[in-house]
Amino acid sequence: MRLLLPASDATEALGRALAITRPAHAVVHLQGDLGAGKSTLARALLRALGVEGAIRSPTYTLVERYPIPEGEAWHLDLYRIGDAGELDFLGLDDAVATLWLVEWPERAGLALPKADLRVELATQGVGREARVSAGTGIGKRWLAHLATSQEVAALSSQPQQEVPAGHGLLREK
Repeated sequence: MRLLLPASDATEALGRALAITRPAHAVVHLQGDLGAGKSTLARALLRALGVEGAIRSPTYTLVERYPIPEGEAWHLDLYRIGDAGELDFLGLDDAVATLWLVEWPERAGLALPKADLRVELATQGVGREARVSAGTGIGKRWLAHLATSQEVAALSSQPQQEVPAGHGLLREK
């Protein structure tokens, strides 16, 4: 699925849509350049799951843990990892997380669980482009649910006058 998100509020709306449609246990890999909206998306998803208080970027801590109704969400930012072996001290093998949100997952090699969904974000004019793809059977069901959700339909029905020329919302499967 490909979405053009004309402003940060649309990126946040996608995060809420992912939260509303997500399965009980899921792994999401968030990819994109610096400033592409990975942390914005993760914060919106966590907020929609009921996380209150500060939602800190794990840029320096590598992992932040948040209680959610179905268990625990882990938000990882692996930008500063030079080698997958550096993850050993995080205790990922003993993970109890029911939701993984992983920024810069390519830096971890095979040390992470396989992504159910992969969200690739890129700047597109004044907005962002999101490409959402499934990596597992769980991810395929999640993506199908997401594609037919009211939340994504609401993104698609945003008034076009709010979007600069050439930056409308596109959906394709």
